[in-house]
Amino acid sequence: ICALFRTKVKNIAFSNMAIKKYSSSANRYEIMWVYCMFDLPVTTKALRKKYAEFRKKLLRFGFRMVQYSVYHRYCASHDQVEVIKRRVQLAVPEQGMVSLMVITDKQFGDIQHYVRGNNPRHELYGKQLTFF
Repeated sequence: ICALFRTKVKNIAFSNMAIKKYSSSANRYEIMWVYCMFDLPVTTKALRKKYAEFRKKLLRFGFRMVQYSVYHRYCASHDQVEVIKRRVQLAVPEQGMVSLMVITDKQFGDIQHYVRGNNPRHELYGKQLTFF
């Protein structure tokens, strides 16, 4: 999504001279998507509050809901993935299970979604601008 507009600089050296080469598309294997899947108990009012706090933290960290208890976030680099992993790890409530899965942008592009019905919640990315 955002990868199309990112610019990556590559240095090429010719004898004593360095030339910067710009490529308009970033490497689809460097760009990552982090999926956060969780199963948290909500049997008491206090546990529901912890669940809501964790969910709000995910949203503050830049995650978007894909399905109930499944969120994902775009990361431009491996360093950014590590920062997000650490933030989520520190935000995990005392009870329940949280799993993180990291995939490349190429793998993300191969995901197939099957949706039936007219539920507006199933619209994953909303409407996008078309420049061409």
